[in-house]
Amino acid sequence: MNRAFAVLVVLAAAFFAPAKGWNWATATFYGGSNAAGTMGGACGYGNLFQAGYGTNTAALSPSLFNGGASCGQCYLIMCNHQASQWCKKGRTVTVTATNLCPPNWARPSNSGGWCNPPRQHFDMAQPAYEQIGMYKAGIIPVLFQQVKCYRQGGLRFKIGGFNNFELIMITNVGGSGSLRSVSVKGTKTGWIPLNRNWGANWQCNSPLVGQELSFAVTSSGGQTLYIYNVVPSWWRFGMVFSTYHQFQY
Repeated sequence: MNRAFAVLVVLAAAFFAPAKGWNWATATFYGGSNAAGTMGGACGYGNLFQAGYGTNTAALSPSLFNGGASCGQCYLIMCNHQASQWCKKGRTVTVTATNLCPPNWARPSNSGGWCNPPRQHFDMAQPAYEQIGMYKAGIIPVLFQQVKCYRQGGLRFKIGGFNNFELIMITNVGGSGSLRSVSVKGTKTGWIPLNRNWGANWQCNSPLVGQELSFAVTSSGGQTLYIYNVVPSWWRFGMVFSTYHQFQY
């Protein structure tokens, strides 16, 4: 992608006001045709198939990533065909935020530094990108809006950490897709508020080994779920526990 074309893409988009509820951004792709290179990432989900997210995923620029608070959120994206010939007109795709697209301060924001703040940019898994844009374009102007996430099944809790340090990762989050707060309760404790450690991981520094665990989770949309005794007393670090509980907003 040469610099002149990239600048033209961004300038062309500026001439058109987005419809209400939509926002301007740009999009590139990574991870290969099978999205193998998108596994892991700054949200901590690891294998995105096992986490329930598949290949319709994206890494967000820091302006959208919000320090990990956006992990799990869903975005409806379409290519702006008014500003680029490389769009697949009329096509949209919904992606889940699973990674951070870091700044590249060695490059200008209009020529390679696509994720430099304050730009809003999606580095999409290649299979998701190719649903709305042509491979040879490299970068396309897009319109996006945050939308409700629809998941199969309920929330999943993975217990990481060691000894008296627990790192709780919660995946397959529906509704608003992301979490505002998390608390845990053991059979020998009251409710303990957790702090976001990184990405979708929440930290607890209390001894919980050998106790059944319950969780109170609040979505970024404001819905609170109380999920009692989802983790049995025989849990071990690294285990994942599924529920039938799911957010609506």
